[in-house]
Amino acid sequence: MNENLFASFIAPTILGLPAAVLIILFPPLLIPTSKYLINNRLITTQQWLIKLTSKQMMTMHNTKGRTWSLMLVSLIIFIATTNLLGLLPHSFTPTTQLSMNLAMAIPLWAGAVIMGFRSKIKNALAHFLPQGTPTPLIPMLVIIETISLLIQPMAPAVRLTANITAGHLLMHLIGSATLAMSTINLPSTLIIFTILILLTILEIAVALIQAYVFTLLVSLYLHNNT
Repeated sequence: MNENLFASFIAPTILGLPAAVLIILFPPLLIPTSKYLINNRLITTQQWLIKLTSKQMMTMHNTKGRTWSLMLVSLIIFIATTNLLGLLPHSFTPTTQLSMNLAMAIPLWAGAVIMGFRSKIKNALAHFLPQGTPTPLIPMLVIIETISLLIQPMAPAVRLTANITAGHLLMHLIGSATLAMSTINLPSTLIIFTILILLTILEIAVALIQAYVFTLLVSLYLHNNT
């Protein structure tokens, strides 16, 4: 009970060296691959899920936007596997770090915006000044629209960080309560433990949903600029 509540969010080190890079590189190693012509059920299910997700995200894009399909599918797989591995005991979740999520969101957002300015410069600039704006409001609207554009990468990064961090904290608190009540009241312990199991199932769903939401927001930014 005296354990630091935020200890699981501290970036781990090995011999004084940061181990976050090794942890980030670990999830891709868990993705199964096949060298055979006929795949097993696991590979077949994995390919079906990838095709379903890719089709759902790429439907609204034109030909230029669909060139990002490999990057977006890789992004959702990476975030999903990282979130799921973070639910294991004594593990570290890189997606609880806002810096990590911003490092994923900002380059993708910047690439989409730069593509929009290169291909549709008039439409991109038109977003800064809606048609029919009164002349006295033009400077204020340009500033507001510029700020709204610059904070776009903050939305998926903060959303992912907040949801994953909140879930981990809640699981930590309920798990600590279960251990504390185990020596006091057994019926209450069973009830709290049942809640913990249900919360774990919910967090598995949240880990997958947040990976999809993050990628979907990046896909929407791309759609608005292509």
